[in-house]
Amino acid sequence: MAVGLLSHKVSDLCLGKPPVLSIPADSTVGDALIALRNSRDGCVSVWICRCCCFCDRVLSVEEEEEEEEEGEENKEGACRCVGKLCMVDVICYLSEEKHLLSPSAALRAPVSVLLPKSPARVAHVDANGSLLEAIDLILKGAQTLVVPIQRGRGTGSRRKLHPKQTPEKGHHQFCWLTSEDIIRFLLNSIGILYPLPARSIDSLGIITSETLTVGYHSPASSALEAIRLSHANQTSVAVVDGDNNLIGEISPYTLACCEETVAAAIAVLSCGDLMAYIDCGGPPEDMVRVVEARLKERDMEGFLEEFSMYSESSNSLSSSLAALSSDEEFLTSPGRRSLSGRGKYNRSLSYSARMVRRSEAIVCQPRSSLVAVMIQAIAHRVNYVWVIEDDGSLAGMVTFSSMLEVFREHLQHLTME
Repeated sequence: MAVGLLSHKVSDLCLGKPPVLSIPADSTVGDALIALRNSRDGCVSVWICRCCCFCDRVLSVEEEEEEEEEGEENKEGACRCVGKLCMVDVICYLSEEKHLLSPSAALRAPVSVLLPKSPARVAHVDANGSLLEAIDLILKGAQTLVVPIQRGRGTGSRRKLHPKQTPEKGHHQFCWLTSEDIIRFLLNSIGILYPLPARSIDSLGIITSETLTVGYHSPASSALEAIRLSHANQTSVAVVDGDNNLIGEISPYTLACCEETVAAAIAVLSCGDLMAYIDCGGPPEDMVRVVEARLKERDMEGFLEEFSMYSESSNSLSSSLAALSSDEEFLTSPGRRSLSGRGKYNRSLSYSARMVRRSEAIVCQPRSSLVAVMIQAIAHRVNYVWVIEDDGSLAGMVTFSSMLEVFREHLQHLTME
């Protein structure tokens, strides 16, 4: 049965996935922000293209046939994904003091400033690749796999009857595949992997004690580098008390559901207050007033003013996109970005429709079974679960990567039997 599981191709894990929302590599940070506001899944891909994906030229039937004759590999080589961005990247970037003082200048910077300096955390993979190949790429450091969406091929005469539509700007025929997708797929075949899933995470040795922690009363700005690292590693930052008891977390998964103005809160709040500020996707009224008062004390009121001006102009652009595009991802325009008002983030429909994550940490114990932890992580749409002792002290965490390592070894062992 393990052989049957391993016979699945990467494309089997991508059924029903929509194309990724994309922007060209010569975009600005502001362009990325507008795209993120209109993204259904909260992320956008950055591409270097040598084809017509970001222009209005339409391939003729003859040109399309020539490309098909060249093969899928050559066609994909014309476009390359160099990064995946979410709101966390923008928030961390704007949280730097020099950008808080001049956000409009920061938004005009090239989008490359948001991409990691090390090799991109994305990897292209063939749709016909194996499950083990996908797992190996994840274990080598790729956070996201870029998979071409396979399309049906018609005859040349049929294509002439149905000429190719103008390609929509910002959309590639690729989809994302993540470690969550692979873990979810393995969970659907959990019986084949028995007895491994029933073992405790402690006995499997997959609890890592190397975690990122900050004090509850520490300035949130001091946690900025930890937030960046947790985002890069797809983990989180634990907020602990003086006895190393886990109080909560500052999670990139929660920040990804927030607005860019959270950067102001990071600059003036403590870690504990920041948890309350981002909890449930929006700050309470009293926290809004605290942030605005502290910004005024530091002569940083211009941050919100510049963002209000930028939001008004970007709303006009978003409205234009909605009028020109039939894609539902561009059917709504984000509201005015400000800390004032109702005290909640004024999201577009695409934002409010997503799962809003709380800052309460998802926890398990060392004796928890692997399958139980898998279900916890998938249910809360995170790539990790905190591990705590009976007294509430932090023992470490379990990640999807560590789970995939034991599954990879187990699958390889089964095929050799």
